[in-house]
This record gives sequence, structure tokens and C-alpha cells, in this order.
Amino acid sequence: MLSQLPVNLSKVKKEHLNREILRAGMIAELDAVSFYEQLAAMTDDERLKEVLLDIAKEEKTHLGEFQTMLLRYDSEQIEELKKGQKEIEELI
Repeated sequence: MLSQLPVNLSKVKKEHLNREILRAGMIAELDAVSFYEQLAAMTDDERLKEVLLDIAKEEKTHLGEFQTMLLRYDSEQIEELKKGQKEIEELI
């Protein structure tokens, strides 16, 4: 099982390349979190479940690292995250 990039990075403008690399990393980490959590849900072995959920948690940390870097490269993303938080606060 090998991941594929969701975008052809050779076609991305140089000034946007780092943002797209970071987004690709975020996608991979979200996929890994889902994968490990699904495996954990499938097993009856509590030790294996614990290991898989710990690995999923580490992937969430990696996601946070990529997001932190992305926010340094994309100020528009910061504003859109704030808008999204505000919309949720209004809904709930």
C-alpha cells in the first residue's frame, strides 16, 4: 500500500509549492489516523488496540506539526479557520 500525492506538485507554482507539500502531508496524516483507528476497532487484542491507538495519536501530532507550518505559509488559511470556528460556535 503506497500513498499517492493528491496533486501533481510539478504543476504547482513555485510560490505555492511549500503550502501544497504541507497539505499533502496533512492528508497523509489524516489517512494514517483513520487507518490505525479502523484497525484498532477491528481487533479484540487489547494490547494491539492500545498500540494502534497510540500510533494514531502520534499521527495526530504530526498533523498538528504540518498545520502549524502551513499557517506560517498561508495567512488566508488562518482567517478561514477562524471563520469556520465562528460558524460552528453560532451553530452549536
